[in-house]
Amino acid sequence: MTILDRYISRQFIVSFFFGLIAFLFIFLVIDMMEKLDDFIDAHVPTSTIVEYYIAFSPEIIQLMTPVAVLLASLFVTGRLSSQNELPAMKSSGVSLQRILLPFLVIALVISGLSFYLNGWVVPTANRKKSYIERTHLQRSFDPTNRFNIFFQEGRTRIVSMSYYDEGTKTASRVSIEDFADTNLTVLRQRYDAMQMLWMGADTSHSSWVLLRGTRRTMEADSQKLEPFDRLPVGHLALNPADIEKKQRKPEEMDYEELRDFIASQQLAGQDVSRWLVDFHAKLSFPFASVIMVLFGVPFASSRPRTGAAIGFGIAVAVTFIYLAFMKMSQVFGYNGDLNPLFTAWMANIIFLAAGIVNLIRVPK
Repeated sequence: MTILDRYISRQFIVSFFFGLIAFLFIFLVIDMMEKLDDFIDAHVPTSTIVEYYIAFSPEIIQLMTPVAVLLASLFVTGRLSSQNELPAMKSSGVSLQRILLPFLVIALVISGLSFYLNGWVVPTANRKKSYIERTHLQRSFDPTNRFNIFFQEGRTRIVSMSYYDEGTKTASRVSIEDFADTNLTVLRQRYDAMQMLWMGADTSHSSWVLLRGTRRTMEADSQKLEPFDRLPVGHLALNPADIEKKQRKPEEMDYEELRDFIASQQLAGQDVSRWLVDFHAKLSFPFASVIMVLFGVPFASSRPRTGAAIGFGIAVAVTFIYLAFMKMSQVFGYNGDLNPLFTAWMANIIFLAAGIVNLIRVPK
């Protein structure tokens, strides 16, 4: 690494962290102004409020990282240009592409960290944040996730429940249907119960127990109906952790959990277009930082009077356009009109092409 690379890198890293911390502080203050009254009315302890905003911070950092990268690239390049350092570098034979190299290297490192943050840290933090909202503020409650839950266990068994309470590990209005191995349209046995309770804390030795229900056995030309008050289910691979994963939103699942969830839904014959778009978006969004550098450096180098205020406005505007385009393209993926992989990467591809064109058109 040359002296020039170290000089640019140091300014870029400092500007990036300053911008990221500023955006984080602004978002936290705005959210506190909105929710603090709700926390006080709900008598939420101060420690829980602190936990909530600690859990909220990774999502803000992940979302604002591209903005901070673009702002830093505009500020550093504009400063080099306004102080005649950039023209001096060019006159000494250093091309803009070479000047861009330390920006790109740091942006790639930031993208790698964002990849880990978006894939594992943010989902864990979002689960904690949603739990606090659901417990203390009665928010973040998605009835489509907690009601009418269906699982397919193996080839011949379907489990459905109307509602699941993760606090008591109890399912309500449960049905278990067993079909014939030779003909999956033939129902052999069905359990219907008011509740299904998880017994014990050790998943290797625990099991589900049906409460207050009936067992219906279908023979060749007859049916046998047996009521029961308490009946162990027997072999059932389903456990509370599986049901809780089923209830999670895509933003609350890490890469592996979302991938496994999509695979299980495909086996059950469900349309997984929406989840595939969200999965590929988790992979594509971290690379927005590289694209923002390709936008910022050429733009600021051709406009030496780009000040901090103008740079801030440009950073917010470009990032907003990028995010808006990404969200609009996701709608087509959710509906199945576009390939989920292409949908998730389309914004990156278009803005990357525009950034390269912008770089080529900048005077050498």
